[in-house]
Amino acid sequence: MLSQLSVQNFALVDQLELEFLGRMTVVTGETGTGKSIMLDALGLALGDRSETGYIGNHAEKAEIHAGFDLSDNQNAINWLTERELATNQPECILRRVIGKDGRSRGYINGAPSTVNDMKVLGEMLIDIHSQHEHQSLLRRDTQRRLLDEFAGAIETANSVAGLFHEYKRTTTRLYELTDSNEAQTARLQLLSYQAEELKQLKIEPREHESLEVEQKKLANAESILIHCNDAIEMCLTNDQGSVIELLSKTVQRLESIDIKDIHPIAEMLGSARIQVEEAIHDLESYTSDFEIDPVRLGEVEDRLTTIYDLCRKHRVEPNEIQQLEQQINAELESLNNIDNDIAELEHAAAKIEEAYSKEARKLSSIRKQAADKLRAKVSKQLADLGMPGATFLVELTSSDNCQPSVRGAEEIEFLISTNPGQEPRALNKIASGGELSRISLAIQVVTADTSQVPTLIFDEVDVGIGGAVAEVVGSLLRKLGHKAQIICVTHLPQVAAQGHQHLRVVKLSDKQQNRTEIEQLNTTEKVEEIARMLGGIEMTDQSMAHAEEMFNTAQI
Repeated sequence: MLSQLSVQNFALVDQLELEFLGRMTVVTGETGTGKSIMLDALGLALGDRSETGYIGNHAEKAEIHAGFDLSDNQNAINWLTERELATNQPECILRRVIGKDGRSRGYINGAPSTVNDMKVLGEMLIDIHSQHEHQSLLRRDTQRRLLDEFAGAIETANSVAGLFHEYKRTTTRLYELTDSNEAQTARLQLLSYQAEELKQLKIEPREHESLEVEQKKLANAESILIHCNDAIEMCLTNDQGSVIELLSKTVQRLESIDIKDIHPIAEMLGSARIQVEEAIHDLESYTSDFEIDPVRLGEVEDRLTTIYDLCRKHRVEPNEIQQLEQQINAELESLNNIDNDIAELEHAAAKIEEAYSKEARKLSSIRKQAADKLRAKVSKQLADLGMPGATFLVELTSSDNCQPSVRGAEEIEFLISTNPGQEPRALNKIASGGELSRISLAIQVVTADTSQVPTLIFDEVDVGIGGAVAEVVGSLLRKLGHKAQIICVTHLPQVAAQGHQHLRVVKLSDKQQNRTEIEQLNTTEKVEEIARMLGGIEMTDQSMAHAEEMFNTAQI
């Protein structure tokens, strides 16, 4: 439920801090004091459209905070949790800031949020009933929700919606496969050619690396051979003898020196002589087997050219060719199985459609039975609210072309005939705002036990009524307050007397500006306010006595 509302620099309100109780809260005040300012501010927190005209005089911005206790609102908790906006406590704070530049910012539990998200969440928190066209009851989605809740069909309706989405996903995939057969055929031909090309080439992993090494050797064969022979000759031929001979003589002379420190040096030179011998032997073996082979060179270069051309063609690196071949073969296998996929999807779509039809028929049956009960109960309630000739109807019409719909097999609309013999019309066609408010109240009273929205706001629900009907309206609102949180803006003392909590709107003026404040009344002030509503500005002993009697009677 709504637990607190904080408003700064909004319209004529400089600063406002309100705490709300459960059950029924009434808001009263003299005409022109701005009783609806609180609801306008709350509407902005719930995602209503903002205007710069809402910002108070000399202020740079207006700011509204609305706090909600979600202890009994699992739908809202689930919604917040799915979007990682939930807190450790079952609560939610909606914040809206409107700047002089016309921009507005919204926050849910401190996280920046879109106005649309605030509106979606707001519809789970509060249902506003007023004389204005934007009230939720005028929307078919709300009417369908109320009927499904009244019928106990929410689980079935969710099942229908889930099967519909599953059916749409399956048929969309099926359409993608069947609608693109020509493109699929062309793709199949291309992949078959590419797969065969790669198969024929038989490119081995890292083959290009070994070919590059071989190509460099063959391309420089003559130069390599010359340099190797030069190295051999330099080691074996010298004016003073070969390198090996010189190293041998050097080792002999050092070994003849009987000094301990010289022995390691002699050993190192001896090892060097052995290594030189081995190196010369290896060079001689290498050059003896070395061939200058221009034919092989051509073959290697042709193979490398083929590999590089293939890489450019497919835009891959040489070491990615094996991965490319796997991908082509995998897609080729998938395309070759397209007929099987289509058959499987067709079978799956048929099964889902059958399940959807069965569940939708079940939902339709539940809705039809509930529609008759809702019609009778709301019509009776309207008679108690001073509309004895009114007839309420719930119209169920088959969806367009009988195609599956997320809403089920039918569209739902609430209709009303306010006078005998009058053609039933949609609720948004009703001319009288007072009638619309009473119809809203009647529907909410009947559906109170099943509605999942915890807070109901009625703005001027009592316009155009008085006397006994006003007492009935007040009594019904108080009764409704035991099942949901009720906030009612009223001008009737019969309704005001029924409130568990009473807020009074007052307008204060000084030489510079007017401002609006909202006071929470104690018991004595409640009675005085009811007396004012009964007798005008001048309160008499008679109006006070009547007000006290009216208040005390309501508390029983």
